[in-house]
Amino acid sequence: MAAKKRTRKKGPNLSVGRGEKRSVKQGGGLTAKGRKKYSAATGSNLKAPVTGKVKPGSKDAKRRKSFCARSKSWTGERGKAARSRWKC
Repeated sequence: MAAKKRTRKKGPNLSVGRGEKRSVKQGGGLTAKGRKKYSAATGSNLKAPVTGKVKPGSKDAKRRKSFCARSKSWTGERGKAARSRWKC
């Protein structure tokens, strides 16, 4: 039996020029407009990054910790900018 080839679902095209993504200088990631467009296209519910000071053990602190753990291997320019913005 041949293995089924997995196809990755593609989200909408997001761009810095249309204001849907932040530039690398601004710290990477999506803007509110970009999150809204992505959510409408995929049915997901993306939340804004945790960028401020958080109380240890709070929901936001756990979310930040989880993001930082998942994104450790992001070595590209945008990935590093996003991790910096999240204060990883």
